[in-house]
Amino acid sequence: MSSGLGRSVALFRDREFAALAGTAFARSQAYSTVLIALALYAEQFDTTGFVEGLFGTSFALAQLLIVLPLGRKIDTGNAKRFLLAGLVVNVAVFGGFALVENATHVVLMRVAQGVGASILWITGSTVVGEISPDDQSGRWLGSYNQVAAFSSLAGDVVGGYLLYAYDFRLTYLVLSLVTIGAFVLVFAFLRDNPGGKTDPAEATSVETFRTLLGRPMVRALVSFRLTFSFGKMAVIIFLPILARTEFGISAFAIGWILAGGKLTKSILQGYTGELTDRIGRKPYFVAAGALLYGVGTAAIPLSYVAEGTLNPVTVGFAGNTVELGGAFFALFAAYGLLGVADSLRLPASMSLFVDEGERFDSVASSMSLRSISWKVGQVIGPAVVGIIIDLVSTTAAFLTAAGFIVVATTVFTVVQARERQTTATVSTLGD
Repeated sequence: MSSGLGRSVALFRDREFAALAGTAFARSQAYSTVLIALALYAEQFDTTGFVEGLFGTSFALAQLLIVLPLGRKIDTGNAKRFLLAGLVVNVAVFGGFALVENATHVVLMRVAQGVGASILWITGSTVVGEISPDDQSGRWLGSYNQVAAFSSLAGDVVGGYLLYAYDFRLTYLVLSLVTIGAFVLVFAFLRDNPGGKTDPAEATSVETFRTLLGRPMVRALVSFRLTFSFGKMAVIIFLPILARTEFGISAFAIGWILAGGKLTKSILQGYTGELTDRIGRKPYFVAAGALLYGVGTAAIPLSYVAEGTLNPVTVGFAGNTVELGGAFFALFAAYGLLGVADSLRLPASMSLFVDEGERFDSVASSMSLRSISWKVGQVIGPAVVGIIIDLVSTTAAFLTAAGFIVVATTVFTVVQARERQTTATVSTLGD
């Protein structure tokens, strides 16, 4: 594993990879810090579960509307300009967040954040896949995700501390400075017009996406992500809110909880990316990671039991003291398990989509399909889970989310196996 980590670090000698990694760092740090801020907004504005769900739904809805046209634009246009534009949008979003006064403002800013994050995510992932050397897409994408995971960890710890010790405005100022730094790196080091190999006259968006969906593996992956996203988004949005509103855990300690999962992802993803390149059988990595994620999600309600069972621990830091109860340790363990699960799943899933997209010089379109298949559950999931919290209980909401994850994994395994068997039969008959 240390060898895998060293090979990931070695990629930073490539200035273009370093510039792209800078965009991943800025994007992920902002995303994680804002998630902690959402928990504070939920407490400050005394929101219902449904409104808290809108914090996630509004973010995803903006992405759902733009990912498909954006993917084609990136395939046929200048990806560098899209990256620079996405970074500018993110800086504007931070300025808006610093001025929010009610939950409606938060929802609106989440829409704008969804636009900026989509531009950076789809464009960055596409360019990494396009410029990576042959037979090393797993390593490059795994390492790119590794940077995002480390940055997300930094957002949890540093962002959580800034929100705990200072205020919203200083926190958003720091995020803006990091994003401006990423803008400078891209402007200075990334080649002009990376990617964008497809001639706009060759195919319309509809033709490209229809061709991609004709691939058995793409269909299996899209079906899987439609359902899996419902469950995962419940964890992403509501775990920090649960920690804050149910157990009164501080913003800094919430950052520690989230950092546990991000630490495992930042360490493991480069290594598992190399494993997928070497071993193959990428669908098995996807399924194993998804099942493990379901287990971790089902374990989150154990925080209620742990809170009354384990004795609190007081920790001093930078002149402040933070009390960590049983719920903190239960949530920390659950989220750490989720980090391992994502490390198994993400590099394999991304590499599969890149492989399929490269067949038609449409990597961005393939990544857009990957993204939009996620957005359906991401739009519906938080709102539905919020309603379950309001009408039933938080425990029922997380168990429902875990159930969706298990169903998604089962369906993916069955569909992928059938498609592979059908393809093998057709090939044999053709021989």
